[in-house]
Amino acid sequence: MPYLRKYKWLLTLVLFLGLMTFFSAGALMFNSGYLISEAARRPDAMIYIYVPVVLARAFGIARPTFRYAERLTSHNWVLKIVSDFRKKLYETVEQKAVAIHQSHQTGDLLSILADDIDHIENLYLRTVFPIVIGWLLYLVVIIGVGVFSWQTGVLMLLLLGVIVVLMPLISVSVNGAREFQQRQIQHAFYTNLTDEVLGLSDWVISGRHDDFMALQEKPIKEIANLRRKDHFFQWWRGFWVQVFFLAAVVALLIWAGMAFTGSKMAANWVAAFVLALFPVVDPFLEISQGASEWPVYQQSIDRVNHLSHAPVTQTPQQSLPTTFETLAIEDLSFAYKGEESAVLQDVSLTVKAGEKLALLGPSGTGKSTLLKLILGDERPTKGHVQVNGIDIASLQDERANLFGVLDQQPYLFDTTVMNNVRLGNLNATDAEVKQAIEAVALKPLIESLPNGYDTEVQEAGARFSGGERQRLSLARILLQDAPVIILDEPTVSLDPITERQLLDTLFEVLHDKTIIWVTHHLAGINHVDEVRFLEAGQFDMQGTPADLYATEPRFKQLYDLDRGH
Repeated sequence: MPYLRKYKWLLTLVLFLGLMTFFSAGALMFNSGYLISEAARRPDAMIYIYVPVVLARAFGIARPTFRYAERLTSHNWVLKIVSDFRKKLYETVEQKAVAIHQSHQTGDLLSILADDIDHIENLYLRTVFPIVIGWLLYLVVIIGVGVFSWQTGVLMLLLLGVIVVLMPLISVSVNGAREFQQRQIQHAFYTNLTDEVLGLSDWVISGRHDDFMALQEKPIKEIANLRRKDHFFQWWRGFWVQVFFLAAVVALLIWAGMAFTGSKMAANWVAAFVLALFPVVDPFLEISQGASEWPVYQQSIDRVNHLSHAPVTQTPQQSLPTTFETLAIEDLSFAYKGEESAVLQDVSLTVKAGEKLALLGPSGTGKSTLLKLILGDERPTKGHVQVNGIDIASLQDERANLFGVLDQQPYLFDTTVMNNVRLGNLNATDAEVKQAIEAVALKPLIESLPNGYDTEVQEAGARFSGGERQRLSLARILLQDAPVIILDEPTVSLDPITERQLLDTLFEVLHDKTIIWVTHHLAGINHVDEVRFLEAGQFDMQGTPADLYATEPRFKQLYDLDRGH
């Protein structure tokens, strides 16, 4: 609605031009009917038909002119609205990326950002404009005929009303419901296909090729069946629209024949009135088609409005006046919305510049949640997360300058090695990028490839192994040069040898950085200054690796198990 108000005058022009397009077409047929009749009655008197001839030319030119102008202005209007709407939607997604990711699957977002925006564009071009213009023409026809005969006007009101009112309602209830069902199947298909493709390696390893294909074929067959029913319904709907339109033409012909046959000159108007009705059949047909698509557009509007209108809490942003000194967590508690039990309870922690901290604990104890709170992706229910005494929520504009993150599956884009690493610092020179790659011990590998640093890494970095992908992502972090590095179980999918080598590289090249390392076992734990065990939402054990090994039997047992003792 805000966009309708913003461009209301352009919308008015669109509707006026659309109405004039079909008015000119009707006027052309009206004038032509009179012209033909008058020319047949008095073929020798050119003066009597000179004005209708000129009008035929005028209306003949006016119709395509108005049509072209209407198409230009309507698409211009729609593109202005969609452009504004798409910009607002992307800004909303950026502001609430984490919250959206928690409440929507990847397939949902693909549907919202792709199909739904297109549906909103088509809503105006294929539903709103045709219906409004069709109804305006309907009123023009009824009023135009009613001026001459109110009885005929009422009859046309009923006959054409079946086409412009009853048929669209039937289309919405029957065909619209079917299209809504098709949209639901297609949406579920997108979501499931996204999940299945992301887990494609598991399907291949398990040898379930036929099962994978069967899952994709089922919704495709369901959609094909619904489309066949849709085409069948459209054929019958078009047939009955033509039947009622024919009845309206016959009724108008009978009335004109009775009203305008009192004299030879008056009889010229019979063909004029009857022929004028024919051009409006096209917009009348578009009303039913546009109405049948409304349920699909309604779902898209509801989904996009829900995403874009959800409140976003804005926190005044600050800059970090000095270099990083401390990260302080004070009496922090957190519970997810709708859940009674807290994930974290009264957690306190201080990390100073240059310190290396390991957070350990079994799955589900709140390690990942704590990282989200540190980064500012979530807000604590109670307590604070502060950098140099400034709340992290006020430093989100500084986030890329504060934190570098290496997680379990860092994403590499389908472009060159050089471009992927340069994402850490878009202003880095080629020499700096190569220096970062050399620091993570990938220089010999990259330079041995046929295309060297211009090698395409393929989608998600498929060209390289898991350890190599992690090293490329580490090189990206080195270029970023943030003071605090978050390591979220970066070695979880690697074999023990590759894991040890990567950890050695990580702590060697990041020796001057502050590191918060989330892990689930103790391989490479000697690299850190302090270990904190997180269990049941609270810190259970803490100390240096040497102190815990000497004083905590549980730590000693876990450490020996990881070393294979």
